[in-house]
Amino acid sequence: MEEEVMEEKLEDLKEEHEKKNKKLEKQEAETKKDLMIKELSQGIKELQDKYLYQQAEFQNYKRRREDETHALLKYKNEDIAEELITVVDSLERALNVNEDNLSEETKKFLVGFRMVNNNLVNIMNRFEIKEIDCLNKEFDPNFMQALMTEHKDGVEPGMVIEVLQKGYMIKDKLLRASLVKVSE
Repeated sequence: MEEEVMEEKLEDLKEEHEKKNKKLEKQEAETKKDLMIKELSQGIKELQDKYLYQQAEFQNYKRRREDETHALLKYKNEDIAEELITVVDSLERALNVNEDNLSEETKKFLVGFRMVNNNLVNIMNRFEIKEIDCLNKEFDPNFMQALMTEHKDGVEPGMVIEVLQKGYMIKDKLLRASLVKVSE
């Protein structure tokens, strides 16, 4: 009988040991599953972060391209404007002659040149190519280049007293700086 009791206890211990092993195996499996879930979650988070980063990069690229395209379109006439202002400069120099010593025929040519000059200036205005108004204004190094200084009575120092070459803006961009004489 003692043997039977011992065998029963041994059987009970075996069952208990098997239950504990199964429980440990189950816990290990759950731990492995938890680790796998954690690793997968971390991988998903990294992929989401990469996706968001790529989205942000694409948006930045798109915005930069739009800005570049806008600037390109905004200043598309800059090259031709630079050429036009040299023609206007030449016409204005030709028109600044003393008409007293000219023949009637030459005076008629001057009237035609003035009309051509006015047409060019009107075209430039339509394309927002504007002359920089700087005579009798305070010298601004952002839009003017001082070539000479001169003392002039009754004029504050730093004022533009003569424009040697007109400057121009195209929209809000400097096309050519004005060359000026400034008071000392």
